Amino acid sequence: MGEALTDGTGADQRTHSAPALATAPPRAEERPPPPQGSQFRTDIQALRAIAVLAVVVNHLWPDQLTGGYVGVDVFFVISGFLITGHLSRELVDTGRVRLGRFYARRIRRLLPAAFLVLGFCIVAAYFLLPYPQWAETAQHAIASALYGENWLLAAESVDYSALDTAASLTQHYWSLSVEEQFYLVWPVLLLLCFKFRRSAVATVVGASLVYCVYVTMTSPSPAYFVTPARMWEFGIGALIALTAVRLPARAAFVGLALIVGSAFFYDHGTPFPGYFALIPTVGTALVIMAGWRTTFRPVQWLGDVSYSLYLWHWPLILLAPFALGNTLTWQDKLGVLAVALVLSALTKKFVEDPGRSLTRRTGLTFAAMAAGLVALAVAAGTLVWTYDRHVEQAKRETPPPVAACHGAAAMEPGCPDPFGPAPVTTMGPANLYYQLPPECRELDEHMVNDDKTVRVCDFSGGAKNPEIVWVIGDSHAAQWHGPLVDLAREHKWVFKSAILGGCPITNANVVGYRGPASDGARQVCMNWNREVVPDIAADNPARVFVAFFSRREFIDDGTGRPPADQYRDGLAPFVRTWTDAGAKVTVLADPPLGEVRPPDCMALHPDEPLKCAMDRSVAQPPDPLVEGAREIPDAQVIDLTKYFCDERLCYSVVGKVTVYYDANHMNRDYARTLTPMLAAELGYR
Repeated sequence: MGEALTDGTGADQRTHSAPALATAPPRAEERPPPPQGSQFRTDIQALRAIAVLAVVVNHLWPDQLTGGYVGVDVFFVISGFLITGHLSRELVDTGRVRLGRFYARRIRRLLPAAFLVLGFCIVAAYFLLPYPQWAETAQHAIASALYGENWLLAAESVDYSALDTAASLTQHYWSLSVEEQFYLVWPVLLLLCFKFRRSAVATVVGASLVYCVYVTMTSPSPAYFVTPARMWEFGIGALIALTAVRLPARAAFVGLALIVGSAFFYDHGTPFPGYFALIPTVGTALVIMAGWRTTFRPVQWLGDVSYSLYLWHWPLILLAPFALGNTLTWQDKLGVLAVALVLSALTKKFVEDPGRSLTRRTGLTFAAMAAGLVALAVAAGTLVWTYDRHVEQAKRETPPPVAACHGAAAMEPGCPDPFGPAPVTTMGPANLYYQLPPECRELDEHMVNDDKTVRVCDFSGGAKNPEIVWVIGDSHAAQWHGPLVDLAREHKWVFKSAILGGCPITNANVVGYRGPASDGARQVCMNWNREVVPDIAADNPARVFVAFFSRREFIDDGTGRPPADQYRDGLAPFVRTWTDAGAKVTVLADPPLGEVRPPDCMALHPDEPLKCAMDRSVAQPPDPLVEGAREIPDAQVIDLTKYFCDERLCYSVVGKVTVYYDANHMNRDYARTLTPMLAAELGYR
């Protein structure tokens, strides 16, 4: 949102519209009248202020302004309007666009402040964030510096295992990345339009909008970030600049109502961007075409510092809990907002403004950009190197899984201080719930989108006719890898794992994880079930373990019955398929919900883990899978809740071991302390 967020003094805002594109420069009498074009665009400043305020309030108080994210769409329209105005005037006057000079102006305008905040994020991550977040911070900082953050987030948004990871300090750079990618193609497109016909811009807008609606319906998570789905929003601003349509002043109030209304009435369940994005973008277009004038000084000042405020507010929100040592209160959030405003004003005065006038030489500008990228790369590389050192140290310090009063064993009578502080509260790769030992290998069977979902670990030692044991489910099945692998080693199993994130094991119609998924994603899950289940039976397994996150994975068989009944009838045919093949089927009950605790609770209270304990009725609500499986003949249900909770509370530390890796999965170390309890339930001890 660089152009939309910068203050735009000078030519940036002293234009109402661009002259219509023609095949030759127009005569003086054909040019648009100058009065409006020579005036400072207070309406643009006001729109910037409204948009950045909507985004910041949404990030600070997401439950109060649920649709504040539409501020980004407002910025996109503004950028399309301003950039098209600059470029089209140059095209009309000279018949060409000097791309080098154009991009150099963008660099001087946007990169000094952007690189400053990225450098701050890298340094602050080292001093304030837990080390497992360092590598991701470095990766996202470099992606942001290269203006590719939106594509990185789009890739991660379709990765189920990434859904519960902590937010990146620089993920708000996704919108700046989209804008920079727009800058790369738009001058060339305008040049083509100049040579051919203006209607090509409208064609691009229409095509992008159609694609946006389609991809929002079929792949809603990545749709939010991908550039082709956002081009039409810039295009709306471009069409305003090219057509020079003027509207009466009252149209501005209609436009403001559309923007503000969408900010209040949209939420994170709104399919977005899609056709819902038309409301705030059309509203922005109405305000610009009406030329709404407001000189209210605080609004103009906020619009002036909007770029720096956008850059600073997000990392400050994420870092503040670690700096203060507590989850943010209303007072803390007001303090964060105040600090962000001060930093924005300082950055505007001492970084943004001087950066624009530091040099006018194109070559020197690009050299300065390269130097900044190198500096950020060195800082990010150093952070990753330090992260790797911490990972190795954590591996060396991992305690043995089975010991008296260690981990789950502390819930047995007679153990002193079972809920005291844990020596390790920072979860890194050594604690990763789904990891498997080096003996395991991936199979090419049942691949999904080039991802391998089946793995095999042979601990039989070459024995004839070894027992084959499977675990099938989503990531909540993968979190049992630790204890199951321990049992596989002990009993010389050939252990196999079939894991597809966000996919319940049922023959019923799948709705989706936490909400409706795309038709394609639902079909992939159901097809995977139909293919894997009989293949497991054909393997003649001795045991099959089933686990998945049924509390957040929804199905609908069309009957309207309770979820437990639907899961019972959806899983029962699979159980019969396996038991007919001679397998014992065990459903592993889900541990209590970790997500009900405040984010980063253990990182903020490492010495007071009881602050992260939650009421059992909140942390362990009814599990439809468990309720349904108890009614399936020949299906054993193992529920180890008593090793997570007492009658009143569920705990985040038990036996000096942190229970959760992230919001929804067990710490692998804690899961392995459950091995003796799981073995006893299975009849091995």
